Amino acid sequence: MGFLEKYLPPYQRTMNLAITSIMTALVCISTYLFRIPIPPTEGYFNIGEAIIYISAIIFGPLIGGIAGGVGAALADVIGGYAIYAPGTLIIKFCEGFIIGSIIFTVHLKEWEHWKEYLIIIFAILIGGLVMVLGYWTYEAYILGFGPIVPLAEVPVNLIQVLIGALIAIPASYAIQSALELRK
Repeated sequence: MGFLEKYLPPYQRTMNLAITSIMTALVCISTYLFRIPIPPTEGYFNIGEAIIYISAIIFGPLIGGIAGGVGAALADVIGGYAIYAPGTLIIKFCEGFIIGSIIFTVHLKEWEHWKEYLIIIFAILIGGLVMVLGYWTYEAYILGFGPIVPLAEVPVNLIQVLIGALIAIPASYAIQSALELRK
């Protein structure tokens, strides 16, 4: 079984393409519309993280990764932060893919026990740390700020992960419940 077949079975490709497009657009819009600049690194705080988490939690690693990477990179380009777009594409893809992979590896289907919430929190923590480390590395070594200047963005990115989780977990629960009611 190939990579595409594993994550997007043939009977679901059209639906998944539509969902991926919608989630990518939502990541782009939420990242672009609400941003607070971080002067030392010329980066910015945003709430697009929440949509990346929702995409990964509900729809899995591939949709979470594509929506996160492409949506956030598009927001960088549209918002005048094109220098960040290549790094954002990779970093946010990895973040969404990791979160979705952890959740889908344990076959999380129900939200009835505290263990399921711990799995989601763990997945977001790991994906969020990848994002924080990814941007620090990108700013320090690719953009050439050196290892000290990007440290100013680390606390802001950690807050971004926390706020994203606080929005995404209850929203994902509500969306998942609504989707189950339709079945």
